[in-house]
Amino acid sequence: MTTLVNYTYDELEIGQSASYVRTVSEQDILLFAAVSGDTNPVHLDAEYAATTQFGERIAHGMLTGALVSAALALNLPGPGSVYLGQNLKFRAPVLIGDTLTIELEVAEKNDRRKQVTIQCKVLNQHGKRVATGEALAMPPTEKLQIEKPAEPKVTIG
Repeated sequence: MTTLVNYTYDELEIGQSASYVRTVSEQDILLFAAVSGDTNPVHLDAEYAATTQFGERIAHGMLTGALVSAALALNLPGPGSVYLGQNLKFRAPVLIGDTLTIELEVAEKNDRRKQVTIQCKVLNQHGKRVATGEALAMPPTEKLQIEKPAEPKVTIG
């Protein structure tokens, strides 16, 4: 199993960075559509999507946003942190099978509120930026070192 370690507010430094990698699957898109209710045919209907500017199905933009959330929760600041907000611009489509790398970097610390601003970049396997922005998080107050829970296995069909 993987051990997760967090960073408290006092441990975080401007410029500190971390990354998270995930490949977007067909199942991810179907599950995201089921959970969110977003059944836009550009995500689910290959025939329809072929007629769009993308030429094929694309992942939901907020699925990419959810991966930023995972990077914050698992890596920086890590377990026990609270995700307060996100400014995210989608720059290119994410396709089924794309491997995304979420890069995080601490940009600012607010000592009064004990919050951090984290710059976020999401790159595909070709190094192309698919999303950029910044997140606001409240780091944990206690140091944690815990085993990463297994991802739930859910199948559609």
